Amino acid sequence: MRRLELSILLSLVFSALLSITALNMECAGIRDSVLRLHVLANSDSSGDQELKLKVRDRLLEVSGEMYSQAGSREEAVSATQSSLDTLRKEAQAVVNVNGYDYPVSISLETCYFSTRTYGDITLPAGNYQALRVVIGEGKGHNWWCVMFPPLCVSPASEEEAELSDVLSPEQIALVEGNEYEIRFKCVEMYEELVQYVQGKTRK
Repeated sequence: MRRLELSILLSLVFSALLSITALNMECAGIRDSVLRLHVLANSDSSGDQELKLKVRDRLLEVSGEMYSQAGSREEAVSATQSSLDTLRKEAQAVVNVNGYDYPVSISLETCYFSTRTYGDITLPAGNYQALRVVIGEGKGHNWWCVMFPPLCVSPASEEEAELSDVLSPEQIALVEGNEYEIRFKCVEMYEELVQYVQGKTRK
């Protein structure tokens, strides 16, 4: 009897792993289609946190013009890469105009993000390409969103139209479906395990 119970348990575990792996593969397509924005404030003081949001607003304004002709994540990344110095100068100008002398660094990096919900959209955990902006020491609470498609400032009705330009109908159903949030948490645990194993391997 115990062998039967063990066999059933192993079958259930194997089925669950297959399901998570299949979902994670679908999530990989989502990760490869968007560009995230990650802004780190100098500190958690009210002034530094307010400054962070002003820098964010200016970068979103500038990127909106940059991405007007971008039809894919690759095109958005290319436009961002060629405009890094301009973006840094724009962010630095905001910092200086507001009376601060913090240096600003900007780079395109691959960053790990946990599961995040933006309005009606939920993005799965994992590694995403992101524009990383560090103000001063970058020790304050950070702020992140989706830079391309421009979900940071668009209302939900516009988000759907923008996402449909870069995601398949199946992927749209994933990010907009509330029933997937629990499964996304399973993906997040899977991704965190992968991150842990990779970290151990590098050491």
